Amino acid sequence: MKHTMTIAGLERDLPICPVNENLSIGAFVIFGDCELTEACARELLKRAPAYDYIITAESKGIPIAYEMARQAGDKKWLLARKGAKLYMRDVFGVEVKSITTAAVQKLYLDGNDAALMKGKRILIVDDVISTGESLLALEELVRQAGGEIAGKMTILAEGDAQKREDIIYLEKLPLFNSKGEIIG
Repeated sequence: MKHTMTIAGLERDLPICPVNENLSIGAFVIFGDCELTEACARELLKRAPAYDYIITAESKGIPIAYEMARQAGDKKWLLARKGAKLYMRDVFGVEVKSITTAAVQKLYLDGNDAALMKGKRILIVDDVISTGESLLALEELVRQAGGEIAGKMTILAEGDAQKREDIIYLEKLPLFNSKGEIIG
């Protein structure tokens, strides 16, 4: 089963994948799709508020955050990691539970990146926002680092995220039942 939709002017087929016996989602994977990544970044930047740095969570937000920063001429963008790395210093983290991940995870921020955020306008970017749990974790990391949230952007808003007025997004991604029928 698949769901066909137009995103940033480009048509794509999203496989419909079960989350549980009653709920399925359209799997949006931007990895490897340079054309779509470039188009989405261009469209998001048209709507972006003023910011100093872009931040995203590992891993599916990486292509869009990179491409937005590249197109905007930014010298640096920031990444919240799923695991602390040896080269990271003064690391701190927050817990996150995502609809596409079975277990509770943590997102970690390097102390050097946190220092860059202090007193700066931070634009949070992701590929899809659904339950908002990953978004909440990123917001908390920005707050702990002393940054100001300039805005929250995503390519697709899924489910209840579509009703949120604090998120800027390009398209609505519906939810599906086990038969692949749109339920919301």
